[in-house]
Amino acid sequence: MTLRFTKMHGIGNDFVMIDGISQTVALAPAQIRRLADRHFGVGCDQVLLVEAPDRPDADFRYRIFNADGGEVEQCGNGARCFARFVRDRGLTGKDDLLVSTAAGLLRLQIRVDGRVAVDMGQPKLEPAEIPFVATRRAQLYPIAADGIEMEIGVVSMGNPHAVLTVDDVDRAPVAHLGPLLERHGRFPKRTNVGFMQIVAPDHVRLRVFERGVGETLACGSGACAAVVAGRLRGLLWPNVRVELAGGELHVHWAGEGEGVTMTGPAETVFEGWIEL
Repeated sequence: MTLRFTKMHGIGNDFVMIDGISQTVALAPAQIRRLADRHFGVGCDQVLLVEAPDRPDADFRYRIFNADGGEVEQCGNGARCFARFVRDRGLTGKDDLLVSTAAGLLRLQIRVDGRVAVDMGQPKLEPAEIPFVATRRAQLYPIAADGIEMEIGVVSMGNPHAVLTVDDVDRAPVAHLGPLLERHGRFPKRTNVGFMQIVAPDHVRLRVFERGVGETLACGSGACAAVVAGRLRGLLWPNVRVELAGGELHVHWAGEGEGVTMTGPAETVFEGWIEL
């Protein structure tokens, strides 16, 4: 199978975009791992597949595969690249899009400056909906890993996130605690792990160990989850600049009952063909 692809990134979180409308695509997990491999494939954090809509109120179906070959529910940086990809490839003439995902509908808006705003929907905070094993909802949950006691915020942005507040993200034990929390028994579907440093009420620094990928240069849903976790504790304002290794995102959340909006860039790197 020969596939045409486009390599894109959202502040360093990189993707292989596949048009599943203009070409026939059937990807097995081993082929996804080959595409994502940075030595033997194209190289990416996630493979994103554009498909025809599977419901009447959507413009497209948006599918997300992590580098380990597993399909997941949500990817905020990928959603911005998705919007630019379908617009730039002429698959749509719209600047406002509704796309269906495994987590539900996403609204994407391409702005005049080229940035893309993503309505990520309302965060899920009840443990059973995340999913997370706890007897009741709390702002912080005590948890232990490798003998280390800590407290985490837990949020779903369509995918599960654990948020750990740290004094300095540069010194945070991401490589150690990231994989331990990702596969912790209290997260039945594993989790993404964010390490957040609060600089000011409108500015945080963030590193994210992504489920099935490892640490990435940026994570859009992780940025949203971090802001939600900080807002719930009264530490952040509604509009927050989230500084990640690959660049900045702007996240707005008015509070419970409201959706989270994330705005940032999406860039094309190159196009090509690959034989799988």
